Amino acid sequence: MNAASHESQIVAQLTQIQVPLRLYVQSLLPGDSSASDVSQLTNAKIWEKRAEFTLGTNFKAWAFSIARFEVLNYRKQQARDSRLVFGQELEETFAEELAEENDVLERRHLALKQCLGKLRSSDRELLMHRYASTETLLGYAQKSGRSIGGLKVTLHRLRNALLGCIEKHVGPEPLES
Repeated sequence: MNAASHESQIVAQLTQIQVPLRLYVQSLLPGDSSASDVSQLTNAKIWEKRAEFTLGTNFKAWAFSIARFEVLNYRKQQARDSRLVFGQELEETFAEELAEENDVLERRHLALKQCLGKLRSSDRELLMHRYASTETLLGYAQKSGRSIGGLKVTLHRLRNALLGCIEKHVGPEPLES
């Protein structure tokens, strides 16, 4: 395989894991505004080490291990701050559990995309307005000629339908203990 083909496959796989990778780094650095910077450093390190990756192996696991080391490096740099620092064993436990949680979130996200695709376009539009727009629901109601109460009922019905659809694809979300 030539280098250009290898790199194009790396680019495709790296692009595909951007959201889970960012979520993983954020979960390892909860509440830290530098999580985005660490994600970018991780992407740079992945690209720097791209020649070391063997195609056909688990790219996501490889990338997540690089992310974990980038988080550890970041924490070492921040050690002079008076932040709480966990021991390495606890760090590894968190990293493993968060990687598993990230897989669940990714499967649920993919299921959500599939389930949204099954909805009528007007229902998708209402959901997108509610969760991706800055306009108020009242403004949307006036624009669409529907009552705000009717929109709220429809949103409730759509959320329940999406939850049922997602659970059919990936099973119910486990209860927190």
